[in-house]
Amino acid sequence: MEDLTARLESIAEELADLALDALRRAAADPAERDRLVAEERRLTRARRAVEKAASLLHNAGYD
Repeated sequence: MEDLTARLESIAEELADLALDALRRAAADPAERDRLVAEERRLTRARRAVEKAASLLHNAGYD
């Protein structure tokens, strides 16, 4: 389970990077801003869910 927790934490970091990239692209491309902001929100929700899963495993003593 320790490996799974570490992988989830890594995935959360990757999702955070993707979300920031979407915001950067939104700032640079007004024509795509709405779509990219929506993408960032989805990525952020996914990151939070993955972080919650990692936290649940960590708090259960599986790491």
